Amino acid sequence: MRTLTIACFLSMCLFLYAQAAPCYGTKMPAKKGFFAGAQVHSVLDRKLEHDSGKIRSAQYFVLLSYGLFDWLSVDLKGGAGNIKQRPCAGDDVNYKINFAGGYGFRLKLVDKGKIKAVFGFQHISVHPSGSEVAGIKHKAILDDWQTSLLVSCDMGKVTPYAGTRWSRVDYIHRQDSDRKRTMSDFGKSVGLIAGLDVPLSEKIWLNLEGQAFDSEAFSCSVNYKF
Repeated sequence: MRTLTIACFLSMCLFLYAQAAPCYGTKMPAKKGFFAGAQVHSVLDRKLEHDSGKIRSAQYFVLLSYGLFDWLSVDLKGGAGNIKQRPCAGDDVNYKINFAGGYGFRLKLVDKGKIKAVFGFQHISVHPSGSEVAGIKHKAILDDWQTSLLVSCDMGKVTPYAGTRWSRVDYIHRQDSDRKRTMSDFGKSVGLIAGLDVPLSEKIWLNLEGQAFDSEAFSCSVNYKF
């Protein structure tokens, strides 16, 4: 109960103060091992280039990680997500939930005692349903890319981690027959990451993560080790 109370408190802090794809943390499957889980990822605010406004997205995934080696894992996800685009001028465009998926890998750089360092690459693509605003049909795709470097310290009941990342979001927008790709604000491409792994049993753990500076985003997942 004490561990869960600490986890809930820290998750609230991350949600309130976090400023695109989740990094999964530094816990990786052993060679030929599997992790599975369920994840919620919420992008609260991501600014676009050229005064194109900002976007938000809620995403829901089933996760699967496989250890190619003890030091290298492949991470896959599938599920659904939506997009809300808020231009600097004009009406918001809300795209309803539809297919979303992603992939990535993590490379373990350091594993000494309680300290781990992991480099990662992740990509998420969201393909929501189309929307219609003032008689104009809109379609969109959200592509979220990032590389990250994380360091964690196993403190027994919890494993906090922190690090940095480079990220980019592409908002691919089709208005009737006009198609345009708008990237995220280049001046906000580098961000900070803070997260926490909380063991719930020998094989089950909770992962909480927030991102700051490049975007405001938060993720939470429950994971199982096979």
